[in-house]
Amino acid sequence: MSKYIKKCPECGSINLIVNKDKGEIICKDCGYVVEERMIDFGQEWREFDNDQGEKRRRTGAPMTYTKFDRGLGTDIGGVGDVYQLQSKERNKYFRLRKWQHRVSTAIERNLKLALAELKRVSSFLKLPPAVEEEAARIYTMAVQRGLVRGRSMESVVAGALYASCRRHEVPRTLDEISEASGIDKKEIGRTYRFITRELGIRILPSNPVDYIPRFSASLKLSPETQTRAVEILEKAQKAELTSGRGPTGIAAASLYVATLINNEKRTQREVADVAGVTEVTIRNRYKELLRELKLGKEIKKKLEEAVGGS
Repeated sequence: MSKYIKKCPECGSINLIVNKDKGEIICKDCGYVVEERMIDFGQEWREFDNDQGEKRRRTGAPMTYTKFDRGLGTDIGGVGDVYQLQSKERNKYFRLRKWQHRVSTAIERNLKLALAELKRVSSFLKLPPAVEEEAARIYTMAVQRGLVRGRSMESVVAGALYASCRRHEVPRTLDEISEASGIDKKEIGRTYRFITRELGIRILPSNPVDYIPRFSASLKLSPETQTRAVEILEKAQKAELTSGRGPTGIAAASLYVATLINNEKRTQREVADVAGVTEVTIRNRYKELLRELKLGKEIKKKLEEAVGGS
């Protein structure tokens, strides 16, 4: 590992500074110039506002998997350009646009339809661009390896989105993705497991803590209650209460306990509706948390204080 770290050849120090103006790397301890006449790979022009930057930029848009040609295709004309042409040139313009939009291979045709569906579902779920990009990359890899054959395009898109959400720790349940895509959640689960197995994608189990901020926002709870719920979850993880249980159920139960402790009462029905689980699940997890973490006395004390204060 040490051979990859640049050192000063005189004193062996790794305390080096880079002088970008002179293109030099200098040892801070002895002053030796380790490297000089370095090439600056940055832009040679400056911009003071967005208009200047757009005029001087020569690179174009970055590559992206969310377009079937990865954003490298050329768009011939825009909507308003046709009105500036004469009648003879219009036919040529429409012909060029038709051939430019005509997709050649079966893979490209599949990608064009699938990526439009992926964009629609991710927009419905309000997913960040990084998750959408990763899902598009997973789907493209699946198409190239022939994993889509024999499966519906929508189910593979949903499976890729779920895998991307899990990788980026952006919690979305199978029920939510099923609602957005219109595919049965069992089918999404099967496709997700198949894709991750065939593509060798390693995904860790969902962390219940990731669901707390979203559930808290939906229930309009205070930051103190949210922090308390995370603390309860961390204790539950140390006591191995989370293994073998659904992350949404245990997260909802810890949030319900936190609301009782902080006197921000929410009914089990309200918490269950937000988490997408049943009241029975919350009751079972709630009883386990009280029994194993010995939180019964603390809740009882808070309830007595609330009654006494009122």
